[in-house]
Amino acid sequence: MIAAYDPSQSIAALVEQLATLLPARGQRVASAESCTGGLIAAACTERSGSSDWFERGFVTYSNAAKAETLGVDAGLIGTHGAVSAPVVEAMLSGTLAHSPADWAVAVSGVAGPGGGSADKPVGTVYIGWMARDGMAEVVRYQFDGDRGQVRQASVLAALVGLRERVDPCR
Repeated sequence: MIAAYDPSQSIAALVEQLATLLPARGQRVASAESCTGGLIAAACTERSGSSDWFERGFVTYSNAAKAETLGVDAGLIGTHGAVSAPVVEAMLSGTLAHSPADWAVAVSGVAGPGGGSADKPVGTVYIGWMARDGMAEVVRYQFDGDRGQVRQASVLAALVGLRERVDPCR
């Protein structure tokens, strides 16, 4: 499934919402990032007091980093590619296994300008979310724009998805 997202949201506004929602529930989040290179963690920690709800971030840009840091099976990467739902699901599991966070968000994609293929063109990004006591959910997005725009759209979609899952009644 290729999901749509709402670009009218503000990253800062989403961080503010998470900064209210997560501590109110006594919960924290950790991120595992590939194509965003730590931008989700940076967006969250831009806000003072984020240590109350942002636990840690893993920047696992290379395949080796995904395997060594998060325990993603190299065979899984070999079979499906780093930009895939199974790998992002494994990144989510690894994030929760290697942190005390209650929530994990993970991203892997092709930000461009190179690296795309017919099956995974530039702008293809898989984003996943998982609660410690829940099932992983991974969504495929297809973003337009240059490298910076794809990365920013990925951060926005990751935060929107996290907010929607932390507070599904919103």
